[in-house]
Amino acid sequence: MPQRSGRARDGVPGRSQAREDAGEAQRPDALLGFAVMNLLHTLHQPAGDGPHPTLFVLHGYGANAHDLLGLAPHLLGGRALVIAPQGPLAVPLDPQGRLTGYAWFPLSLAQPPTPSDVAQGITAAREFIDEATRRYPVDPERMGLLGFSQGGVVALALALGAPKRFKALAALSTWLPDELDRSLASDATGLPVWMQHGTKDEVIAVARARDSRAKLEARGVGLTYREYEMGHEISAPSLRDLVGWLDGRF
Repeated sequence: MPQRSGRARDGVPGRSQAREDAGEAQRPDALLGFAVMNLLHTLHQPAGDGPHPTLFVLHGYGANAHDLLGLAPHLLGGRALVIAPQGPLAVPLDPQGRLTGYAWFPLSLAQPPTPSDVAQGITAAREFIDEATRRYPVDPERMGLLGFSQGGVVALALALGAPKRFKALAALSTWLPDELDRSLASDATGLPVWMQHGTKDEVIAVARARDSRAKLEARGVGLTYREYEMGHEISAPSLRDLVGWLDGRF
């Protein structure tokens, strides 16, 4: 990440830093009494004042805040407030660096992410949700999580770490890493979880989803697990079943 250059070497704010801070204080966020949001995000806000049932949707590696927002008209019949944050880590999508995607933590074939890398992404998402619940007409008694691929890892961590906070968790084409499983509190009894995976997934093998299913069952969650003849995607049949499952949870 590029370093900011507005602070002098002795720790005294330089001119550019002072201008940035002064400008930030005049942002509409600050004038309205809100903290500045830590992540860029998109949202689908239904008609009416709310509070609304709310789904936080977390994209996969290399995608962005717009990637899953197209699901919003289908989720809870369009009556949900759907908030889609963008992962904090920029990742190049082409050798020239002209195309950029985003991630929650780094991924590499040569080196798996460290627990610290994963924890930073989880913390960024958690802090975003905390601020979003203050800023938007979120019904805190009707909040759910949906995560795809890498976003599913983050969603699993958030929901299993605070199972009473969320009405439902949808984990799509994802997995529960061993290190993360060991680090989370063991009691998530009764948390409604929908997990779906493609038998032809070329990115995350279905065997990893089946292993994750066993881990979740050991935690006592209310798990519904489905496999579909599809790749690393959300197919029409899987979306139909997901929508039906969510309708029964809110």
